[in-house]
Amino acid sequence: MRSSIKMITFAALTGITFIFDMAKTKHRTSLKDLARELGVSIATVSRALRSSPEIGREMQERVKEMARKMNYRPNPFAQSLRKEAPKMIGVVVPDLVTHYYAAVLDGIEDCARQAGYSVISANTHEDCEAEAKAIDNFISLHVEGIIACLAQTTTDYSHFEELAQMDIPLVFFGRTCLPERFSSVTANGDEAAQQATQHLIDTGSRRIAFLGGPNHLDMVKRRKHGYLEALRDNRIPIDREMVVCDNISYDSMREAAVRLLQRPDRPDAILAFNDTVTFAAFTAIKQCGLRIPDDVALIGFTDDVHAQYMTPCLSAIEDQSYLIGRRASELLLKSIAGDTAISKVIVPQKLVIRDTSAKRPVGKTT
Repeated sequence: MRSSIKMITFAALTGITFIFDMAKTKHRTSLKDLARELGVSIATVSRALRSSPEIGREMQERVKEMARKMNYRPNPFAQSLRKEAPKMIGVVVPDLVTHYYAAVLDGIEDCARQAGYSVISANTHEDCEAEAKAIDNFISLHVEGIIACLAQTTTDYSHFEELAQMDIPLVFFGRTCLPERFSSVTANGDEAAQQATQHLIDTGSRRIAFLGGPNHLDMVKRRKHGYLEALRDNRIPIDREMVVCDNISYDSMREAAVRLLQRPDRPDAILAFNDTVTFAAFTAIKQCGLRIPDDVALIGFTDDVHAQYMTPCLSAIEDQSYLIGRRASELLLKSIAGDTAISKVIVPQKLVIRDTSAKRPVGKTT
């Protein structure tokens, strides 16, 4: 269930870890608003408000006058943090209640704490406007750098491009964009999906469906590519009706899975994009009165904790999500220290075979 917490949560870090819910924040005039109105960069506005000698007097007066006109107020909380608290980094996640993002955040926090940083986390609930607002808030808080995973609705990357213009370090993880400008940490989702699909084929499945998220997400593209490559390698015809890429939500993916399973030519196996989609597919199979794996085999991208305690136990492609968080934090800290290299780190995933995938014992032939 979505949490609309609108609160600050304290954690055992060197300093403080904050978690902001971005779903229902009331808009207040920001540096970005002033910059848009004046037709200048956010960096120019920030420096002008600080009376920086880098900005001419006339521009300083224009900016300050616009700030008065638009009732701009500096964030005193942020100012006190800059004076009294350890240095901070911001983290933007699409859905903090899932185990994947919570584990990534653990990795980020542990690495940041060891380097003397505190972490502010913004939960966007997969909403691009909330994501842009979170970035704007982090700029106002003067964070040292930002780690982000795209919301599924994000197709405009201008709020991230502004960070590059302001020389604020940014590292993406999981779902990424602007690869020529920012470092990233991703998993080998294409290889993992191909391996999982091959396992389903080797154990008797032939009509294998792929349930994924929006097609514009690079993570979806990688995992779908691996699935399709396995079908091609085995000369299995690709049925586009078996590839469903849609909104990443439990209800929508459960309904999509039910529609597939009620077809006369229903799938006999499903490869699911992430844990939300996996649980939705699992429920749909049960809802349709089908057996796992005898009628429909299932493999999902999810975490070890949930996979072991499902009945039957789930065959899963397991993310090393904690390690992804640590690697992202390490890259960001290097960037904060002045490293300008654009790095692409790939963290391998692991296929763990349990009870939901094999229609017959591995090694037998049809």
